Amino acid sequence: MARHAAPTSPRRTLLRAGLTVTAAGAALGLGGAAAQAAEPAALAPATGTDTASAVMGQDLSDALGHGTTGAVTPAKRLKLNPLAGTGVDPLDNSVGTQVADFKPLSTTMVTGPVTRGGTLTDLPAAGPAAGMLPG
Repeated sequence: MARHAAPTSPRRTLLRAGLTVTAAGAALGLGGAAAQAAEPAALAPATGTDTASAVMGQDLSDALGHGTTGAVTPAKRLKLNPLAGTGVDPLDNSVGTQVADFKPLSTTMVTGPVTRGGTLTDLPAAGPAAGMLPG
């Protein structure tokens, strides 16, 4: 059977559709930013350093900021462990110890957010860093 006649998998079809939608969204976003930048540039008074390129640069920066927010927000809210809360969760484990009268130590503080089905912002070390991302 020739390669072009081979059946395509649903995964490949979904990947192609997702990439097509992403490319179309990027084209619309940049086209909208260029169109929006053209209007204020024609109406803006020419004073000092206020030029059309500065206005368009600001609008492009705004468009990229909004696009980044739209791309990063779902990643920040995505559940890290899809098996969390099930009986087959391989990450649902911890190790603890206590020596003499000292306070007990356990790995639950580190593995707990992942085991409970947390998101990127719930992690102890990566959470504050993820909080600096837009969205």
